[in-house]
Amino acid sequence: MNNTQQDDTIGDTLHAVIGEAESGMRLDKAVAQLLPDFSRTRLQGLIEGGECLIDGVPCETPSRKVKAGEQIVLALPPLEDAQPEPENIPLDVLFEDDDVLVINKPAGLVVHPAVGHATGTLVNALLYHCGDTLSGINGVRRPGIVHRLDKDTSGLMMVAKNDFAHHHLSEQLQDRSLSRVYYALVLGVPFPYKGRVETLIGRHPSNRLKMAVVKGGGKDAATNYAVLEHYNDALALVECHLESGRTHQIRVHMQHLGFPLVGDELYGAQVTKARSILRKGGYGEEVMAAVLNFPRQALHAAEISFIHPRSEEEMHFEAPLPDDFAKLLSLIEKENPS
Repeated sequence: MNNTQQDDTIGDTLHAVIGEAESGMRLDKAVAQLLPDFSRTRLQGLIEGGECLIDGVPCETPSRKVKAGEQIVLALPPLEDAQPEPENIPLDVLFEDDDVLVINKPAGLVVHPAVGHATGTLVNALLYHCGDTLSGINGVRRPGIVHRLDKDTSGLMMVAKNDFAHHHLSEQLQDRSLSRVYYALVLGVPFPYKGRVETLIGRHPSNRLKMAVVKGGGKDAATNYAVLEHYNDALALVECHLESGRTHQIRVHMQHLGFPLVGDELYGAQVTKARSILRKGGYGEEVMAAVLNFPRQALHAAEISFIHPRSEEEMHFEAPLPDDFAKLLSLIEKENPS
């Protein structure tokens, strides 16, 4: 029996009837189950914003317990305009339909506008690229960034084009059915060659720009790694599979293991230590200069897999290493003394 509906005859209004299965649940959880096209965060915002009636009585408490038979009405306010302006920034689009966009982000492109990066971001580019086809995500007309990449990390990103897609893709991110594979070039060679790192990650206690492995107060983070190639005990190309998606997770975990990413300004090795590792590996000045001067963290999001939110088709995409990363590897391999 369908106990939800959207009534277009009286404006943008959602109706739901609490059933026995939802009785006793929190209000936000119950309506999220009854209105699966909307994320729980979006519905919480509507409730807290005074847009919810229960049997005709306003309710602004998402944690309120509901009872079978209660009539829920949610009003959808008009979409707000996003503050960022559309900008004609070229995008490398691998896939696009009415729900999902998959792009290959270049290193150097910031994802969200922020202090110091008000323009020229991926969000600005998406606003231009999608135009009027972009639906409201969480009540704001803006691209639905499901997961992020750091400014200087290259590779695959998935974008939701409407609330339905955003909700379903976010759920896949939470339940870890969405798969992401990264390639990282690190100093030293992790041993064993395959392993799993599971820690808490939180803000660094003395540097607010950094994240760190912490003993308490952080969030669970797990990374699976495997060494693909190693270069005379000095460098290794490592494949990383994320089980979670914490800020700077791979960079923090590889540093925690003692094998920081090449080119990483925040988490990389000191120049003297890096030079010593490379010299012990038998490399000359050309390779040392290329490694020490690599202008970004050597990290690339190479693969992404997910279930299409509408067709339920298994989607898989791959992106080759960008030129800067590939050229560095080529130089290392050419002069590999082993």
